[in-house]
Amino acid sequence: MDSRTRHQLKQDEFRDSLVKVEEYFREHYKEIINVSIIVIVVVGLAGGLKYYTDRQAAAANADLGEALATFRAYVGQPSPEGGPGGPSFATAQEKYKKALQEFDAIVAKYKMIPRPKAVEIALYQAGVCQSLLGDNAGAVRTLTEASQEHDAEVGSLAKFALAGELAKAGNLPEAEKLYDQLADHPTLTVPKATALLALADAYRESQPAKAREVYERVEKEFASNAPVAEAVKQDIATLAP
Repeated sequence: MDSRTRHQLKQDEFRDSLVKVEEYFREHYKEIINVSIIVIVVVGLAGGLKYYTDRQAAAANADLGEALATFRAYVGQPSPEGGPGGPSFATAQEKYKKALQEFDAIVAKYKMIPRPKAVEIALYQAGVCQSLLGDNAGAVRTLTEASQEHDAEVGSLAKFALAGELAKAGNLPEAEKLYDQLADHPTLTVPKATALLALADAYRESQPAKAREVYERVEKEFASNAPVAEAVKQDIATLAP
């Protein structure tokens, strides 16, 4: 077969392929158009969803800022010379009740999954408010939920606060489990030494011998950390025999 014939065959094959494509497009025109529309819509929705979630996250951040301002507000009667700026409350209980309402409102308002970090913080702060208001059962429920949040740093804070609530209620075995988990998986918000020292503190009154064991463990593991080593020495010195 000469080169001209081979060239002609390739042209014929290419022409046949184009014809088949055209025939397929004519036969499936509606399906192709519908799929194209779906792709365009999905891409558009994805972009719109990102815009929406970004806006929601920004709004949640703003709401959290206001709630935190309430949580940190001044307590007491303003002086005649003029007290600090921002909100103020006559009593701490009044302040924490108001802050709890604001944190709860944030959690209820923003329902995206996963929740924006601001909402996770609001949930944790709600548990802290419940604790400060003496609602141990409510604090345990809220902090348990917050400890399972997506953000590891917020989850660690919530787990640390939850362990404190359990210890306060006398449930030291469960508190110890959480402190051990935090020590085994430290984060920026709850370093290992912090978790272990809290565990030792939890046992100071009821089981001073166990507390001493934990303090000595910290003293050994963090001997090169001067602030931690000094704090542990003081804790051991004031521990009951």
